[in-house]
Amino acid sequence: MANVKRIDSSRMGEMNEGKLLLSMAVPIMLSMLVQALYNIVDSIFVARVSEDCLSALSLAFPAQNVMIGLGTGTGVGVSTLVSRALGRRDGRQASRVAGIAVFLSVCCWALMALFGVFGADVFIHSQTDLANIHQYADDYLRIVTIGSLFLYLEVSVERLLQSTGLTRLSMWTQMIGAVTNIILDPFFIFGWCGLPAMGTAGAAIATVIGQSFAAAAGFFFHFRYNRELPIQLRDCLPDWEIIRDIYRIGFPSIVMMVIASFTNYAMNIILVGFTSTAIAVYGSYFKIQSFFFMPVFGLNNALIPIIGYNYGARKKERIYNTFKFGVLYASFFMLLGLMLFQLFPQMLLGIFNPSEHMLSIGVPALRRISLSYILAGFCIVAGATCQALDRSMYSLFVSVLRQLLALVPAAWLLAQTGDVNMVWWAFPIAEIISLVASALFLRSAFRGMERTLREP
Repeated sequence: MANVKRIDSSRMGEMNEGKLLLSMAVPIMLSMLVQALYNIVDSIFVARVSEDCLSALSLAFPAQNVMIGLGTGTGVGVSTLVSRALGRRDGRQASRVAGIAVFLSVCCWALMALFGVFGADVFIHSQTDLANIHQYADDYLRIVTIGSLFLYLEVSVERLLQSTGLTRLSMWTQMIGAVTNIILDPFFIFGWCGLPAMGTAGAAIATVIGQSFAAAAGFFFHFRYNRELPIQLRDCLPDWEIIRDIYRIGFPSIVMMVIASFTNYAMNIILVGFTSTAIAVYGSYFKIQSFFFMPVFGLNNALIPIIGYNYGARKKERIYNTFKFGVLYASFFMLLGLMLFQLFPQMLLGIFNPSEHMLSIGVPALRRISLSYILAGFCIVAGATCQALDRSMYSLFVSVLRQLLALVPAAWLLAQTGDVNMVWWAFPIAEIISLVASALFLRSAFRGMERTLREP
């Protein structure tokens, strides 16, 4: 770690945009691929216990996604404000925002811990009455929510490292947590070396321990190498104006994750009307698709501070060029995912030890859902660009339109055919609607940016 390569914050306004975006994004993308790996490893291991355990993780996923969204949405606001402050050469304000990020991590944990204690059982019960699946899902969800403090600290410190260009250290932070989780999974799930076999509860314990290792590593890297953002204890005291600004930017991201979670929740209810195996297929798909969406989200994590910096520095052409490169790189990953889902769906599902029934539902599901990938890259980067240009509500509107007004109603209507395989067409239908809305809102965001930059 002695030879830490920093992308100095000033280079965000000088380096070639395509090269800068890659240099910042690749470490984040690699770390998110590792993140996707340990998410899927949980499911691979529990699928060896039973298909009910795999279905249980799918039922817990909507609430877990809200938990993660609360952290990442807060991180979007923190990262944007830090980048803008550095673009203005206001180091004191940047450090103040960094301290508030730690305070908000504790607040987010307290909120989710309360949900884990009092709401997890009710949440799972609202989706299924099957006793085995209910118990497996409840055990998993309680543990990951009550132990979520480490998740929030990890996400906060990763965003601080990314904001100053230390994306390689952000990558190492996630990798340490992911590798720890992967190593511990079989010990807790299957009961290796004399430990009790705990199934889904064991997967949750391994996840929390992995997050604690990642948080510890992230803070070590921050205090050792992130000299542009010194954090003192007084910086962690609440400043309501900064908190308001963080959530003014990050709140739409949180709401978008809540909407995505509600969509998963609604889809679970629609699919369980056919068979619990359809829920296992849906959950398996989400684990696999993360290998293609996670790198694009990692790309966004690099794109937002670059655009935020150049917005603060009033460099319009660099903003446009960064967006163009973002769409190019994101489309590459989406097309790669499309090809693999179309050509090898049975092989992809094979990692979950599927029954013939699961394959009969899963193969057409993967092929039909992945058709939406043709358009998804542009839509994702457009949303991140709007957030970086202080038009976060645009991303929120698109998310509401795509998921609540298009995807869920289309899935429900297609379910009335009585054929579960028809439900999957809802995804391409929703993505077409998302593309039209994203293009219109992005055009408005760019016009607003140009008006702002013309002002003295």
